[in-house]
Amino acid sequence: MLSMPVRKQGGAAIVTIPSWALKSLKLKVGEPVAMEVRDGQLVMTPVSATHRKRYTTAELLRGTTPKTAKAMLEDTAWAREGRAIGRELA
Repeated sequence: MLSMPVRKQGGAAIVTIPSWALKSLKLKVGEPVAMEVRDGQLVMTPVSATHRKRYTTAELLRGTTPKTAKAMLEDTAWAREGRAIGRELA
């Protein structure tokens, strides 16, 4: 077990996490960790980022027919009305 001092930096208390510990946890600087006090101990657990599946255009359009595409265009026509007022893409 390694002992690390708690330091003060501004209004926060800081504890340094050694690089070998980060590497062992497959954690990078800036990634989130969850902290809780459990039975008098501070427990830090890496929060795994939920990676959202990326879809290809073909996957997104699977099952689309000319009839359903036309219906979608009609249902969303209101979103294309008026002139651009910001940084919209045409």
